[in-house]
Amino acid sequence: MVVAFVNVPLRVKARAFFVFGDSLVDNGNNDFLVTTARADSYPYGIDFPTHRPTGRFSNGLNIPDLISEHMGLESPLPYLNPLLNGDNLLNGANFASAGIGILNDTGVQFLNIIRIWKQLEYFEQYQVRLGDIIGPDQARQVVNEGMVLISLGGNDFVNNYYLVPFSARSRQYSLPDFVRYVVSEYRNILSKMYDVGARRVLVMGTGPMGCVPAELAQHSRAGECSIELQRASDLFNPQLNDMLRSLNDEKGDQVFIAANTMKMHMDFISNPQAY
Repeated sequence: MVVAFVNVPLRVKARAFFVFGDSLVDNGNNDFLVTTARADSYPYGIDFPTHRPTGRFSNGLNIPDLISEHMGLESPLPYLNPLLNGDNLLNGANFASAGIGILNDTGVQFLNIIRIWKQLEYFEQYQVRLGDIIGPDQARQVVNEGMVLISLGGNDFVNNYYLVPFSARSRQYSLPDFVRYVVSEYRNILSKMYDVGARRVLVMGTGPMGCVPAELAQHSRAGECSIELQRASDLFNPQLNDMLRSLNDEKGDQVFIAANTMKMHMDFISNPQAY
């Protein structure tokens, strides 16, 4: 699905790539912030070409890097990186910040992080900066023709609803009601993204949150995944897909494409030998 998505013929020679979201796609913005959500020390980056931390929350390349490779592009620089100027702006930009969620109160424990609405402000700022170089009409075309990747949602459960027993959000909402609320807020975010020019957006669902290593380390006795977090994923992803279909109907085009991150990750877990 991703291969087909990035190979759509374009009316321009090169395609810009724009990245929004959380630690799954942050490639170094948080290194420029005073925050505890950082990936600037060992063992991060041990399998990166430089074998050093890069601000990516990964042992090596992350998802935007791999997509960029497939598109034949340099991976877009973090928006806060001073090197993002001049011709580098034509490649796009990575606005992602580890720790954030759909909700503004997600990740408050990490202090200074770039919440999603601020990321969208930076996206508008980026377009002005690009317009100063190539003109506003051409800048608008670059954005309209660009590919967008967004990863949100997991932290709203792991670092908000289930962060501590009887969290504020879990006292306020039952899990099904919380999922509906989060999905409705996500719709507002994606609508704004459309309003500021995004026209081809790959939306990552949540993976099997109850199976991530941190959850297994803290809560699993025999390797079993967290039932509650798995339940949250099972509720969130279908409602996300329904919302994207509804939003596409509203916009009259297939702007938002769902990536089934849950299926991909469960394939890794159930059939690791294949990878």
